[in-house]
Amino acid sequence: MLWEVEGKWVVQGAIDVDIGANPSVEGGEEDEGVDDQAVRVIDIVDTFRLQEHPAFDKKQFVTYMKRYIKLLTPKLEPEKQELFNKHI
Repeated sequence: MLWEVEGKWVVQGAIDVDIGANPSVEGGEEDEGVDDQAVRVIDIVDTFRLQEHPAFDKKQFVTYMKRYIKLLTPKLEPEKQELFNKHI
């Protein structure tokens, strides 16, 4: 339900690719149509497309979790429902 993980900042975008061409000989002094916008993101958040959840106070969190458990329980197999309800 709740995980604590360690992530790291990574730079996404603005990849510099050297194809071996000489721009001065080729007649191109500028990057033509290249968008160099690099963005710093946290690797885990970006990879799994995580979204920030709004902050809860204790009462809101308990209400949210009760609703989640109520919706989750019917999706479990009958024998696992007993065990889940016992340990939740």
